[in-house]
Amino acid sequence: MLASTDQMGNKVALAEPPQRIVSLVPSQTELLYDLGLEDRVVGITKFCVHPGHWRTSKTVIGGTKNFNIDVIEQLKPDLIIGNKEENYEEGINGLKVHCPVWMSDITTFDDALQMIQLVSLLTNCEKEGMRIKNEIQFAFNGLQPLPKIKTLYLMWRNPWMGPAGKTFIHSMMEKMGFVNVLAGQDRYPELSEELIKHLNPALVLLSTEPFPFIEKHLAEIKSILPDAKVLLVDGEMFSWYGSRLALAPAYLNSIQIGC
Repeated sequence: MLASTDQMGNKVALAEPPQRIVSLVPSQTELLYDLGLEDRVVGITKFCVHPGHWRTSKTVIGGTKNFNIDVIEQLKPDLIIGNKEENYEEGINGLKVHCPVWMSDITTFDDALQMIQLVSLLTNCEKEGMRIKNEIQFAFNGLQPLPKIKTLYLMWRNPWMGPAGKTFIHSMMEKMGFVNVLAGQDRYPELSEELIKHLNPALVLLSTEPFPFIEKHLAEIKSILPDAKVLLVDGEMFSWYGSRLALAPAYLNSIQIGC
């Protein structure tokens, strides 16, 4: 018997290690691959882009917030892995009727490490999970210190939105050394141009996801904040909370942050 309490406090019990897993979250899908579960994952979302070959070898069950319960049921999973923020409560409750569902709830870097450990235990991959945790911790020990730069991270346009306190991206910004100008606000506030000017960040990071910011958007921000430095950044390095975390420090060390 494998038993685990998920990060929402729900008890999940399995008679044996799961052999047919459905993942409802991209960063956790990649974690399952890195745990060595190639043959045991049967379903993923349309946003699960890593590893790339799973897009054709696994069944795509819809999106993170509009997954197809009928398709998932047909896969006969013995474990579904989701996330409180990225999935939706009604759909998760519908899935629990058919199959054990393990949910993550991640707002800090430590939450992410705990998730990796718990998922590896539940899938009987403890050794691989410990290796991944160690790789992440080693990578962050090599993170080059940043000057304390007042930073605005933008993840959406029309309206402008960014991560504030009690979000994983905020936790990652702090871990990386940025000073988040939205730290005193809650979750993902909408931002007017006037508020952005008032916040007066020295650095603006435009994320590639969920809104796909590209080069043309730099000028738009510069028109609001002419004195700020504006950079496009890989959103996966700030918002993915699985095994991809091990890549984030090297990525940050490679980009020109200084203002």
